[in-house]
Amino acid sequence: MNSTMMDSPLTITALLRRGARVFAGSEVITCEGEASRHARFGDVAERTQRLAAALQALGVKQDDRVGTLSWNHQEHLEAYFAVPCMGAVLHTLNLRLPPHQLAQIINHAGDRVIIVDDSLVPLLAAVKPHLRTVEHVVVVGAGDASALAASPSFDWPDIDERSTAAMCYTTGTTGDPKGVAYSHRAVYLHCFAIWGAFRIDDTERILTIVPMFHVNAWGIPYAAWMVGADLLMPSRFLQPQVLCNFIQSERPTFTGGVPTILGGVLQYVLANGSDISSLKRAVCGGSAVPASLITAYRDKLGIECIQAWGMTETSPIGTIALPPKGTPADREMDYRSTTGRSVPGVELRIIDEDGSEVPADGESVGEIEVRGPWITASYYNAEAPEKFHDGWLRTGDVGHIDAKGFVQITDRSKDVIKSGGEWISSVELETLLLGHPAVADAAVIGVPDEKWQERPLAAVVLKEGATATPDELRSFLGSKVARWWLPERWAFVDELPKTSVGKQDKKLMRALYAEGKYPVVELAAAPR
Repeated sequence: MNSTMMDSPLTITALLRRGARVFAGSEVITCEGEASRHARFGDVAERTQRLAAALQALGVKQDDRVGTLSWNHQEHLEAYFAVPCMGAVLHTLNLRLPPHQLAQIINHAGDRVIIVDDSLVPLLAAVKPHLRTVEHVVVVGAGDASALAASPSFDWPDIDERSTAAMCYTTGTTGDPKGVAYSHRAVYLHCFAIWGAFRIDDTERILTIVPMFHVNAWGIPYAAWMVGADLLMPSRFLQPQVLCNFIQSERPTFTGGVPTILGGVLQYVLANGSDISSLKRAVCGGSAVPASLITAYRDKLGIECIQAWGMTETSPIGTIALPPKGTPADREMDYRSTTGRSVPGVELRIIDEDGSEVPADGESVGEIEVRGPWITASYYNAEAPEKFHDGWLRTGDVGHIDAKGFVQITDRSKDVIKSGGEWISSVELETLLLGHPAVADAAVIGVPDEKWQERPLAAVVLKEGATATPDELRSFLGSKVARWWLPERWAFVDELPKTSVGKQDKKLMRALYAEGKYPVVELAAAPR
C-alpha cells in the first residue's frame, strides 16, 4: 500500500519562505564594534532575492559554486539563502587557512564567484593569481551601491531536495583537505535536530559566535531562521571585551562557541564585571570542553554550558551532553563532561580493530562510527574508501560508550592537533621542519594548553654538528603556515621514539612530555 502523504521537498527555500512569512519581524543584528546594525527577517529576505538576481546576472547557474570569504554578519546570511535557493552551491571558505590551502580548495571546488568582505580583500588578493576557475569577485562593504541594486523580485526555482546546497572542506587531516557536500534535505533535517537538541524557539535571541565558515556555523543560522529566533552576528569582533559589550547591549539568551572563545568571555567577565546575565545557555564544542569551564559557567555566571560533538562530515551535530532523567544534581557533571549521546537521527557505534562492534559497557574502546541522514557518504571528487565502513562513517575518534548511550572520546586515531577549535596538521609541520638544513628528524604532538586547550610541541633532532634555535625554526615555518599554527613549545632531543615498524611513537612522546622528561623551551605565542 502506497502512502498518500504530500511529497513536499525538504529544501532551504522552504526554510527561507517560512522565516520570511511567519517571522518577518524577527531581527538580524550585526555588531559593528561600538554600534549594532538591525534588519528584520522580511527585509533580509528581500535583499536575499536581490542578491540571487545579481548573481544570476553574473552568469551563476544551478550547481555553480559560489564561495564566501566572510565573517558572521547579515550579508553572509543573505548569501546563505540566496546561493542554495537559486540552485547554486554555497562554498564557505575558512579565512584562517594558509593561502596555499585556500587556493587549493577554491580550485578543487571550482568556485566561479567569490563574495568577500572588504576587510578580507588582501587575503583573497594574495591567492587570486593561483585561482583557475574564479570569474567574478563580489566585495561586501559599506559603500552605497543602491544605484546598482538588482531587482527585488526573484522566482526561486524548484529544487531537488537531494541536490547539493552547500559545501565545506575538512582541514588538518593528512593529505589534502576534503570537500563535504551537503544536500538541501540534509540541511533541512539537520535544522530539526538543532531545534530539538538546542531547544530553541522564537523567544530566543541567538548569538552566533561559531564562524559561518565552520560547518555552516553548526547549522544555527538556518535553524534560528526556521523558528524565528533573533540572530546576533558578531562579525569580526570576537575579542572578549567587544563581545561582552555586544552581549550587554543586545541581550542574547543563547550562544554557541568553541571553548577558547567561551573561556575568554568567562575570564573577561570575572575580571571586569560585564553584564552578560541575559545569556541562559551556551553550547560548547569544536574540541573537548573542560569540566572546569562547564562548572564555572554554572557557578560563576549562572549559565548552562552544554557540550556537543560533531565534525564537518556530520553537518555537524552528532551528540549532545545532557544528563539523563533521574540524575542527582551531584552527578550531573558525570554526563555533562562526556562527549554526549547521539541526537535523534544519528546512530553511533564503537568498532574494534577487527571491525566488530564492542559492548556498550563504558569501558570497551574502539573507533567511533556514525551514520544518519545528514552524515556524509562520500567526499566531493575525492576517493577515501578508508573513511567508510559498511555504510558508516569512520570518525577517526577513539572512545567508548555506556549502556545509556553516552560516548566518551578518549583519543584520536590521527595525530592532528585541535587548537581553539581549529585543526593544525602535525604532519605538515613535521614535513616543513624536515626541510630546514639543520633538522635531521622532527615530530609534532598536541599538548594541553590552558588557553587554547591544545597547542603543538615540536620535538627536533638536529643533524650532527648543526645548530638551530627555536626562534630560528619558528621563523622558518612562519612564511609557510598560518601564524596560529606556529609552535610555542620546542624540545631538542637526541632521538625520537619509534614503534616496532619504524613509525613515530607519539603516544609515548605525549607520556614523556606529561612526565616532564622533555627539555621544553617555551616562546611567546605568535599573534593570531
